[in-house]
Amino acid sequence: MSQFTSEDEALLQSMLRQLLQSVKEKITGAPSVECAEEILLHLEETDENFHNYEFVKYLRQYINDTLGSVIEEETEKCTAAQNQGEVSGYDTFVQHVTKKTRESKEYREMMHALKNIMMIVVESLINKFEEDQMRNKEMDSKTKKECQSGYYTDNCSDSDSSFNQSYTFMSQEQLQLLVERLDPIQPKEVRQEALQTLCFAPPSNVLNSAGWPNLRKHLTMSLSDPDATFSEKILRFYARTFSSSPFNMTREVYTSLAQHLEFYFLSEEYSLRISAGLDVSNANINHLLKKVRLINEYQKEAPSSWIRYAEKYMEEIVESTLSLLSVKHDPNHPDSQDFLSPVYFLALLDIKAVWFKKWTHAYYSRTVVLRLLEKKYKSLINAAVQQCLDYFEFCKAAVNTTSRVNDFSQQYSSDKQKFSYTGPELQYVYFVHSLCLLGRLLIYKQGRSLFPVQLKNKKDCVTLTDLLVLFTQLIYCSPSYSKTTLAVHTDNYSPASLVMEILQVFCDQAGCAAECLYTDAVINALLHPVQSLLSGTEVYINCLETTLIDVADILARFAAVEEGLSILLYGGNKNSAKEDSPTAVHVIVQFTKKLLHDDISLLSGSELLPVVKGAFIFVCRQMYRTCEGLQMLIPYGLHESIGEAWKKISLLSERVPTPVTGADSTSSISLESKNVLLWEETLLDALLNFSATPKGLFLLHSTGAMNDCVSFMFNSLSKKLQTNKCEEFGNGVIIAQLATTPTGVVALQSSGFIKALVTELWTLLECGKDDVRITQPKSTPVDPIDQSCQKSFLSLINLLTYPAVLELLSKQDIPNKPMYSLREVPTDIIDIIDRLIILNSEAKIHSLFSYEQSHIFGLRLLNVLCCELNTLLFLETRYKVSQVLLTAQEENVTETSEGPGDIIIDGLSVERNHVLVRVYLIGGPQERILPQRVLDKGSDPYPWPMFSSFPLPKCYLAEIPRKTEFRQDKDLDKLLSLLKNPDKQSGWADICRRQFCKVMKARPDIISGTILAELIEKFVSRLSESRSDCYFSMESYKAMDADVKKERLSSVQLLGVEMTVRYGKYLNLLKEHAENDLCFVLMNCEQFLKQQQTTVVSSLHCLQGRYAGYDWFASSVFLIMSGDRQKTLMFLQQFSHLLVSAFLWLPRLHVSVHLPITTVESGIHPVYFCSAHYVEMLMKAELPLVSSAFHMAGFAPSQICLQWITQCFWNYMDWSEISHYIATCIFLGPDYQEEALHGFRVSDYLEYMQSLELIYRPVLLKDMKNIRVQNT
Repeated sequence: MSQFTSEDEALLQSMLRQLLQSVKEKITGAPSVECAEEILLHLEETDENFHNYEFVKYLRQYINDTLGSVIEEETEKCTAAQNQGEVSGYDTFVQHVTKKTRESKEYREMMHALKNIMMIVVESLINKFEEDQMRNKEMDSKTKKECQSGYYTDNCSDSDSSFNQSYTFMSQEQLQLLVERLDPIQPKEVRQEALQTLCFAPPSNVLNSAGWPNLRKHLTMSLSDPDATFSEKILRFYARTFSSSPFNMTREVYTSLAQHLEFYFLSEEYSLRISAGLDVSNANINHLLKKVRLINEYQKEAPSSWIRYAEKYMEEIVESTLSLLSVKHDPNHPDSQDFLSPVYFLALLDIKAVWFKKWTHAYYSRTVVLRLLEKKYKSLINAAVQQCLDYFEFCKAAVNTTSRVNDFSQQYSSDKQKFSYTGPELQYVYFVHSLCLLGRLLIYKQGRSLFPVQLKNKKDCVTLTDLLVLFTQLIYCSPSYSKTTLAVHTDNYSPASLVMEILQVFCDQAGCAAECLYTDAVINALLHPVQSLLSGTEVYINCLETTLIDVADILARFAAVEEGLSILLYGGNKNSAKEDSPTAVHVIVQFTKKLLHDDISLLSGSELLPVVKGAFIFVCRQMYRTCEGLQMLIPYGLHESIGEAWKKISLLSERVPTPVTGADSTSSISLESKNVLLWEETLLDALLNFSATPKGLFLLHSTGAMNDCVSFMFNSLSKKLQTNKCEEFGNGVIIAQLATTPTGVVALQSSGFIKALVTELWTLLECGKDDVRITQPKSTPVDPIDQSCQKSFLSLINLLTYPAVLELLSKQDIPNKPMYSLREVPTDIIDIIDRLIILNSEAKIHSLFSYEQSHIFGLRLLNVLCCELNTLLFLETRYKVSQVLLTAQEENVTETSEGPGDIIIDGLSVERNHVLVRVYLIGGPQERILPQRVLDKGSDPYPWPMFSSFPLPKCYLAEIPRKTEFRQDKDLDKLLSLLKNPDKQSGWADICRRQFCKVMKARPDIISGTILAELIEKFVSRLSESRSDCYFSMESYKAMDADVKKERLSSVQLLGVEMTVRYGKYLNLLKEHAENDLCFVLMNCEQFLKQQQTTVVSSLHCLQGRYAGYDWFASSVFLIMSGDRQKTLMFLQQFSHLLVSAFLWLPRLHVSVHLPITTVESGIHPVYFCSAHYVEMLMKAELPLVSSAFHMAGFAPSQICLQWITQCFWNYMDWSEISHYIATCIFLGPDYQEEALHGFRVSDYLEYMQSLELIYRPVLLKDMKNIRVQNT
């Protein structure tokens, strides 16, 4: 800066000039010098281009060059201090560095030099400006004239600025003289000269003067001056005032203009009538429109600033506006109905009532507007409602006779400029304004409270429902665009499109939708055209297809939310839905089926028919994606209709040529072929969404389209077509449902989904994304599973259910290659197990970039997989995972002079220890102790003992609580007496059930051990003797020793026996040599169930041979019977006759002859599409927040439910609760299957379950009894 040259000065001048020119408009509008300074001081906050100005860039660089070293030095000092704990927090750090920098010598020198240089630059700019002023002769002459008229330029620093050259500052005396000269009694020439002067005065100067009240009166009176140029100058002054003055000043100008217009419309001078139309080219009318337009422009701008001022100012504006718009003729006047009121003019300029939308947007102003409407200006709302009613009546009369009505919306949205409006056109414009105003009003609760309204020509009040029914009827009763016009006009003013906008907004507002839309009357009005087409009634609708598409759009929005879905499924009153008056769902699904079968004659051959079909399929899809919705749709067989339509269109799509790369798309594939492909995708998407529920997935399998649907889903996900978050959640649930069934897993595998999932996981875990530019090293993960990998981890957990593990890994061996390339990317689940879980060689370890992080990921995954006991048995018998982990622990030890020392405590050994305990021990939350996977603070960071061989240290086994001494119980004695001596009366079973509930509620602890075994044994024995209580055929079985010996148990079953006996011994339920007895029971069960099995030829591994999993229910009964094999076998044989056996004992229905062959071939167990399905339905009804959490996380409750039921809640509940669960289901029915939570006790929730029985048993038990014919 010390060597500041003339070139530097010129450069700085140009930079400063650029900055000032850019902000010229902002400063010109400032009412005072102080305001201009404020604008400049806060320029960085208000100007998005601030940092792009050359002057700002110059200053930044200069500061950096001068103070950079100082800032760096202070930063280093402060960082050192922060490490020592002297400075804490980022904000404190920044403040400290800033303070030290400003106190430095360099900073003071820089500011001094900068001020000196800028003074030179600014002085040069001022000199140049004065030279420019001298050259501008025209401006000089204007200045002289103003001086001769007695005005002067204020001799302040601002007067030299170019920003104020259009203003003339005036003293109070001059302003007072100006007020006197503008008095209407003054000669015209004097007033004109004074008005000319007023236009050059700063509005803030005028409005702050003492003479403003009188001036305001003069200007209001002068607005009615016959000389249009005179009043236009006043409007120009008003416009300038609006744009440059604060709200508290402009409100007086606005109210005076509104008052003038109100007086004008009420005066005898005004004589315009609706019937005569309106010629905008007429000078007087044009001038009137200018006044209304100025009013409207201010209406739309005022809300942005009025919150900063007193509410009374805003209330003045609102009241003056509503007063103006409420102007009308005396009702007794003969032309009162034909009076062209101010609201018509406002509607012409703001047809969609944007002003009202802005006024009601914020609570601050909305409260005032709605309060005034309710107390003083309700006539404005009444008039708007009346206008809508009148237009609707007009449409009903005209819609089938002429097309006159259609012209209004088309003409208004035409690009051609209009200069005249007919009477009906004016009425239509006012109707649109009224419709938009009412649409906005009804969004708010206070606005809805204005209804009902009483109209003069109607006896009954118009209620909120009446108005919504009218809106709905306008969709199809008012004329619409033709198909060709619809494609051209996207933003039209047709009633149908306007009503659709309003209803769509209502649907997005939960409270508004519940109060306005979710009523039977509105639903019936929406479905009127649909019901007419179903019944064959003649339909008077101009464009039927677009109407149906609009109706379907609103219905789909209803079905997307819980309350809307309820009104569609059950009507207005869920409890009193009558069969003779079918609810909306029945009408919709019947119509959809007719559309799919091309059974609607009026729509045959229509180009838009596929769109109409797709729209109504989407409505149904929103319903059958939920359990309760699917339940209503199942009787109609909609999945079959969609499946048939897909099969037909898929034959056509096979003929569509494959697009050629580089060729013109329009030439390679015709429009018709594109439509065929689009329709096929629509149908596949519709079928795919059946899999959002267990029963829906079962129905999807019956259509034969599962593989194509899953491939379609994967292609959509690959192209990232799903942008809606709700759809993403939906896909997560669908994938979870698919992964729970064998056919779904196979479809996921063949589609390429699993390969893509594994590849993405490996990329995140080991490689990192190729498309991310590395600007700094990647941070080392501190969590066991890095945040970037959590989504992939959850996806794998979602995918790897036992059915999935069985289908994907049954014939897969661990590769165990001698060498792995660093570029070798896994593509399958077996690769993940090989590379991340079973790391049993140096080659595998060295092939990982992040060995510890990746192996921990694999161990965490294994930990979750082992929670499903069948998966644990599979992995253990096939891959010996526990032995691999034990070997790894044995090798991970310290080296001492005496040999191997203790196991080293690190992240991997801690994870392995946790998994090994989980794998070895069976037990509920109170029966086993799982070690933590984090280190504690203190001298002993990991108190859990590690081991490298089984059995486990005893510290992981919880102590079994001592059995309470048995005390006699009258209720229990009565129950035992009933079971030992059953009455022949038909109600015996119900009496036993009630008595069982009584004991369970009062003393659940006594129902255990031998008492529990006796209870269920006697009850099942008595039921199996009754043909009415037996669901399955009563065939006798006697085990032959020779046959049993042939039935060798699989390795999975043998390991299951070992684990069961270990658990039974821990519970003191089994004695030595119990393994042989349990093997005898399992082999005999397998033998007598085989007599009721059919032969199935299938590629599914779960259907090839014996039941693939372990029989956890038979093992549970074996423990209940304290290891008595004869009692256990006899009980299971009798139990197999009952319906409850199908849902508690999963091997009971393995490839069973009792099931339809299609059900058997699907590999889907009734427990999944029946029990688990209804668990989801009950969860949504009874625990909606929990259900939503599952849905948003992409998990399916049915998946977890199937796992728990399959393994009889082992590892999730303590043994006492497991036995109570089994007893409860046997006594009270299979629909009592219940999910378990931590600390859950069956007895605590028995009363709640009984209340659920009253609501849901008719549906649940009926469906459970239908599994033999479950082929809908």
